[in-house]
Amino acid sequence: MLAAAGASVLVGAGIVASRFVVAEVPPLTLAMLRYTIGFACLLPFALPTLGDALRVLRRRDLLALTALGVGQFAVLIALLNFGLQRVGAGQAALIFSLFPLLTLLLGAALGREQVGGRLLLGVLLSIAGVALSLWPKLQAAHGGGWWGELAVLASAAIGALCSVLYRPYLQRYPTVPVSAFAMLASVVFLALAALGEHWPARVAAISVTAWLVVAFIGVSSAVGYFWWLFALKNESPTRVTVFLALNPVTAALLGSLLLAEPLGVHLLAALALIAAGLWLATRPPRALVNRQVRPG
Repeated sequence: MLAAAGASVLVGAGIVASRFVVAEVPPLTLAMLRYTIGFACLLPFALPTLGDALRVLRRRDLLALTALGVGQFAVLIALLNFGLQRVGAGQAALIFSLFPLLTLLLGAALGREQVGGRLLLGVLLSIAGVALSLWPKLQAAHGGGWWGELAVLASAAIGALCSVLYRPYLQRYPTVPVSAFAMLASVVFLALAALGEHWPARVAAISVTAWLVVAFIGVSSAVGYFWWLFALKNESPTRVTVFLALNPVTAALLGSLLLAEPLGVHLLAALALIAAGLWLATRPPRALVNRQVRPG
């Protein structure tokens, strides 16, 4: 749970940091640099166990991990960026906060998640907290069709599906090599996709200040992704993804501190809702608690 919370806070910090460089570095190029640096950070820790992992890694598992890495990073990011070009950031964040609910539904449909009332209520409370934290931004109207909303929803659905499908591989193989390999797969995909942004020329023109921010984003991505997979390895996908509700709150707090963005009283109420939701969603099932306290 602490790993899931830490990963979600780092994602929120990464969102704020990305605001500093998004005007200078295009979205796909930024994503490619982000995960290139992340892979470079994970590689030294992955190398000691990489040989053993490759010896036992099945070919079909290798293909599956490649697809999951591309889906989790490249496709998800591409759809999210496409949506953000057409809908407001507040609306997009609210739609993306359906991530844990979609994870719960997909996990239940695949027989990998038990839908309890407490877990469902916790997920819904966390979504309500996200909605409240974004309330001022949600007041702004936006034009256009539904393509933006559908793209953000599709990105959340892909993230939910990847979170559910990752767990068997994380229980079969060490977490660090899986993290590094999935991130490398996304870097290769993004390097090809970002050619349309002329990334070699863009990278050469990035300022020193922007490079420092990009480096922070990359390192935090490596740490956050490892924590995320570690949490998925040891907890159910829904209980992990529900911590994504911390993303907009983290972004709002850091935005207020670093970017002088206004911080409303509504955020405190949102924090209370999210805290209640996390408490409910992360409590163990009652049957498990009874088994733990039963003598003998």
